[in-house]
Amino acid sequence: MSHDFKTGDIYVKLSLLFMSIGFFRRHQIIKGILFSIIQIGFILFMIFTGIPNLSRYNTLGTIQFESVYNPITRRNEVNNYDHSFKILLYGLISIIVIIVYVYIHLKNIHTQRKLQWCEAEGQHINTFKEDLIQLKDDRFHITLLTLPVSGIVFFTIIPLLFMILVAFTNYDQLHMPPTKLFSWVGFRNFEILLTTGSNTVTFGYAFRKVLTWTLTWAFFATFLNYIGGIILALLINSKYTKWPKLWRTIFVITIAVPQFVSLLLVRHFFADQGIMNTLLSSNIPFLSDYTWIDWIRQLGLIGANREFVPFLTDPVWSKVMLILINCWIGFPYVMLITTGVLMNIPKDLYESAEIDGANKFQLFAKITMPYMLFVTAPYLITNFVHNLNNFNVIYLLTSTRVTSNQLLANANASDTDLLVTWLFKLTQDYYNYKMASVIGIMMFLLSAIFTLLAFNYTIKSNKEDRFQ
Repeated sequence: MSHDFKTGDIYVKLSLLFMSIGFFRRHQIIKGILFSIIQIGFILFMIFTGIPNLSRYNTLGTIQFESVYNPITRRNEVNNYDHSFKILLYGLISIIVIIVYVYIHLKNIHTQRKLQWCEAEGQHINTFKEDLIQLKDDRFHITLLTLPVSGIVFFTIIPLLFMILVAFTNYDQLHMPPTKLFSWVGFRNFEILLTTGSNTVTFGYAFRKVLTWTLTWAFFATFLNYIGGIILALLINSKYTKWPKLWRTIFVITIAVPQFVSLLLVRHFFADQGIMNTLLSSNIPFLSDYTWIDWIRQLGLIGANREFVPFLTDPVWSKVMLILINCWIGFPYVMLITTGVLMNIPKDLYESAEIDGANKFQLFAKITMPYMLFVTAPYLITNFVHNLNNFNVIYLLTSTRVTSNQLLANANASDTDLLVTWLFKLTQDYYNYKMASVIGIMMFLLSAIFTLLAFNYTIKSNKEDRFQ
């Protein structure tokens, strides 16, 4: 930019102050008008929105909401108060607008210098119509990417940055705009979540417990589904299995039924007074006055005073049931994916191995699984990240569960909460946006770090030539 400014003519230099002057000089009137609108719009935006909010960004507002009765008008009148939420949001948008405007301004100076060079060399300067034609021909990639990039900025980047900023404030139920102000608190929320001092033991303890269960859940939910789906696909596609299409259809029905419906039904099925406990309360055949519940009690799986199996109410039972129910949901997906992979494994590999004396287990371990892992490694990685943030299964099955762990309850968490369900409760039920934002950042870091490491490992250990 500095080189273009130094070597440019007076119109290039003046374009630093007036973006459109070079376009008007070189008879590009429409582009000159458009850039004038951009510059005037930016100035008006900064006057009415940017500067007022950025000037209060260091405090997020100082004037408290007040409603005072006016005896003259006989009405409650509200003062000109500060709205911390709007200051934080509009200030963030203002910063992004400034960055975009500066980029456009610098590109404009470069364009002005290029137009000067074309004029000096006697080369053709495009008209506005010719520029539009280029946007659908030579520069069609710009036209194609404009809308998606704009959507990413407005619906992904801005909300993500806003969430990160909220993590450094005291925005919660006690500091709820517009009646209350919230302010910056630095890294205090991260200290509350990550340390276990006397003042932070509740959230620190809850975070460790929930994070441990989240990682445990993600591991079993991913790899049990993966192994189970592969075994199911092998059984259905075996030459000894009759009616494979029928069995495949039965399992696919699980996918066809919406999870919202099936999981709520399963929750009632395994409730303390549900169908399963009703069946277990019946007598064991040939053993009068001896129920399945009695047998389970003698095995020590439930307490001596329990009259039912706490499938979804006991911390240990509920975690086991969540993993098993998720397997019932996840097996069909993996079965469909691996069925396609199995059909593409060359049959001559198996035939050659059988001639060399390989048994069924060796065929599976040396041919099927390596080939399967090579093809489905990206699915495994993305599925693990998905399970880290698996909201449906956990929330729909255990949202009504009350924890007996007082430290977890004080942090508004339960034994079966994942980070994502804990975050949801903090925002929707308890309006603790500051801690929810910190947890959101932790979830993002956890998912990002695992994804980067996993994909980096799979790329480094790429054995594509071996499977071609």
